[in-house]
Amino acid sequence: MNVRLILFAGLRQAAGFKNESVALPADATVGDLLDKRLPDLRGRTFYVAVNEEFAQRDTVLQDGDEVALLPPVSGGSSLTRRPIPPAPPARQDRVQTMSPKLFEIISEPLSQDDILRRVSRPDCGGVVTFAGNVRGSTATDEGARETDFLVYEAYVPMAEKMMARIGDEIMERWPLVKAVSMLHRIGRCDIEEPTVLIAVATPHRSDGCFEACRYAIERLKEIVPIWKQENWRDGEVWVEGPRQPDLDVSANE
Repeated sequence: MNVRLILFAGLRQAAGFKNESVALPADATVGDLLDKRLPDLRGRTFYVAVNEEFAQRDTVLQDGDEVALLPPVSGGSSLTRRPIPPAPPARQDRVQTMSPKLFEIISEPLSQDDILRRVSRPDCGGVVTFAGNVRGSTATDEGARETDFLVYEAYVPMAEKMMARIGDEIMERWPLVKAVSMLHRIGRCDIEEPTVLIAVATPHRSDGCFEACRYAIERLKEIVPIWKQENWRDGEVWVEGPRQPDLDVSANE
């Protein structure tokens, strides 16, 4: 059988290729694939997704599967470390067919008006939005550095599924939330441009909209496969977040 191996961000850069087809025997596992065709990534943390779902070394592969090697996502510290639940089929159908979509990776500039329209409802008087903008400086081990611009890359179909999954988590934790939308930019983003927008709508301001919006951005930084490249006058670097032991496949290498 043949599977498609794809890499992203810093892993792609380190390995020197984006994707390739790999021939494997029937009933081969993710571990078999890594043993046969692990790029030069020793010492690096990475996760594996099979057909846009996180997987482990013992996951059995099928002919035609798409296997992605993912660096830890760019972001802050963990909020919950909750297991990533399977997405309900109805949610996945809605993510793909709603227009406009509630959870979307976008290559064009983001608009506050756009995301507000996506969650606007006659029964909701409280709408909270969050915008994450590009800062003009970055904290490094050597001190603050002046940022020229950022470049974002995403595993787009999986990223949109994971954002929808965060929406499910929010509605489970805050049942009065009526609508959630999350938009993330990819490509080049200049100083002060928004890279992510989140909107949460509830009937009243006391119904959890503030807390849910905070949860959304922290959870996005934890599980959604999006990566940030910092660009300075004298170079660039892909930013990776903290390691998540429950997802780490490289620890077995």
